[in-house]
Amino acid sequence: MAGPTGIEILPTEQEPGGSGSGGGGSHARSVPIPSVRAPIGWDNVIFTHVVIVGVPTIMYYYLRLSGASLFELHCAVATVYLITALMIFYEAGLALFRRFAGETREFEGHFDRIGQGLKRVLGVSGARVPAPSRPVPRSSFIVAAYLPNEQEIIFETLEHILATVRRPEAGFEVILAYNTPVDLPIEDELRRFAERNPELKLLRVEGSESKAENLNAGIDAASGEIVGILDADHHPPADCFERAWRWLEGHYDVVQGRNVIRNRATNFLTRMIGVEFECMYGVSHPARSLIVDTAIFGGSNGYWRVEALRRTRFDQGFMTEDIDASSRALLAGYRIVADRSIVSTELAPTNFRSLWFQRKRWSQGWLEVTLRYQREFWSSKKLSLKQKLYWTYLLLYRELYPPITLQILPIIASLLMIQGEVPLRAHWYLWVTAIITLASGPFQTIVAVKNAFVRPTLRTAFEYALFVFFYVIVKNMISVVAVYDHMMKRTDWVVTRREMTARLQDSGSQQ
Repeated sequence: MAGPTGIEILPTEQEPGGSGSGGGGSHARSVPIPSVRAPIGWDNVIFTHVVIVGVPTIMYYYLRLSGASLFELHCAVATVYLITALMIFYEAGLALFRRFAGETREFEGHFDRIGQGLKRVLGVSGARVPAPSRPVPRSSFIVAAYLPNEQEIIFETLEHILATVRRPEAGFEVILAYNTPVDLPIEDELRRFAERNPELKLLRVEGSESKAENLNAGIDAASGEIVGILDADHHPPADCFERAWRWLEGHYDVVQGRNVIRNRATNFLTRMIGVEFECMYGVSHPARSLIVDTAIFGGSNGYWRVEALRRTRFDQGFMTEDIDASSRALLAGYRIVADRSIVSTELAPTNFRSLWFQRKRWSQGWLEVTLRYQREFWSSKKLSLKQKLYWTYLLLYRELYPPITLQILPIIASLLMIQGEVPLRAHWYLWVTAIITLASGPFQTIVAVKNAFVRPTLRTAFEYALFVFFYVIVKNMISVVAVYDHMMKRTDWVVTRREMTARLQDSGSQQ
């Protein structure tokens, strides 16, 4: 997807013989677009970590030389780790109890009834949503695309939607809202494809430089009472509108589904991202709904009441327009729920460079939202106290976590400089916090694997349980660099590379 400045276009080679429902045969070969490779900027990484880690190391070293123990500081940093670990345990524990978007279940057996009664007493029995009183209304999908980057995958997505998603009796439409800086041969193929599939509407958004602008144009064109939003690589399930409608007919305005990785068998990185997404969408998001009845619209596989969407819309000034829209919707009194039974598949970055820029954009976007809305969340009359506290955890605490927890490195380094080793004998509190922190990742992984849409192999789960500690360190590094880029007013948007995935459609069964 394009951004306001610093757009990077990464073309891919299409494999011959692309599929085409509706009698299209193979699609036109895409035209390569010149690419501009944006460097990761290791000088920024080094500079920020000299400031965050190097300078404190020297400072702590001289404090230790002067007789300071730094025990209180060590305990404070350990407490931040502990808070996060306990929240992970809490969310993962609650995620074992699914939110059911269906009628009340009848439990057979004495022990089943006792167990469900105990869950109700503990407040973790999950939601029970009755069947809707009227059929699913007319529905719309808006597929947002930056076509030069996503021309290799767009037919795969459109064909999947048109062939798979069940149509409401009231009608159904798919709006491809796209932008492109140049005319592309694939546009002619898309027009012919749309002629064969009247439910597909093509909307080229002239002058657009962002996903937000494409979405807003699609919102204006949508005729459905329910509007689902998809990225160009997303494949939603057949019953997505039926499941979303159970919530939307009631008291909710937005339903966020569950996103899982389709190309997880590609390499080690995609396998790890696959488990990470199970932790996010299969554990944290549904648990958040159970804990404080709130959720986040994650940018894709989200289903809105059209009136709520038209009043909220998307702001192109934010790097994460989805989190901005979530914040404004909640502050306006709209309700968001997570339903992990609405499963859509997507593509993960296949190399570290793509992952770096994707996560840096996410981190910088969350920082923008925190600076803009944290005070409004505190003063909002639309949110309960529990919701305000939880959103403080999601926003302000999230931003403070990386620089604070990275202080464990200079604390240990300064001790090594003084004593030449780290003593194994330490205060019991430090040992307890360390054990709980190190155990939280594997526990979340176990729950994620249990709840996984397609369960990863035991080897993949074990790899992730070991990998997650180092992955958190890398994400903290990215967050620190994102803060620096925000301070320097760098808002370059590096497009996440999309690849042809026909050969990967069945890879999920292998991992």
